[in-house]
Amino acid sequence: MATPDDINELLAKLDEERGAFLAGVGDLSEEAAELRRPDLDGEAGWSAKEQFSHLAEMELSYLVTAQRAVTGADIEQQRPRYPLARAHTATVAQHLEELARLREQTVNYIHYLTPEEFDARVISGAFPEMSVLQWLRSYYRHDRMHLAQIEGRQSDYQPRFVGGEPDQRRRG
Repeated sequence: MATPDDINELLAKLDEERGAFLAGVGDLSEEAAELRRPDLDGEAGWSAKEQFSHLAEMELSYLVTAQRAVTGADIEQQRPRYPLARAHTATVAQHLEELARLREQTVNYIHYLTPEEFDARVISGAFPEMSVLQWLRSYYRHDRMHLAQIEGRQSDYQPRFVGGEPDQRRRG
């Protein structure tokens, strides 16, 4: 069962990493945010705006996966305002507002959970089975990984996919 310290640490890390992400990309010009890196594979080659769209899509996907694990219900997933296929139609400010709004939604959900619900098992297919607490921790690691990609550096976090990394090269 998650302790109050576990939950507080999770909330602090979610805030810290999203804050670092937003601070790291907040000064990007529209032109710079649309530059792709075709020399790099997969997500690392995406533009910053594509990275923003991906983070929004994953925030919603991760949230519904946690909700399904806790409730056992088939919950319909929301769609981001600026999906990956339309990433360049939004401004940097619009993307960042969306990311802040979605993180607030996630944090509100976490406050709703009981300590026992953090032990519910997440079975996603793409990742090994884990607890809801472990699943929610992956959010802030995901932020850190994509900030590193936008900044053109190697991330200290590499997700462990079941069966290898999926092909994430789709672009708008």
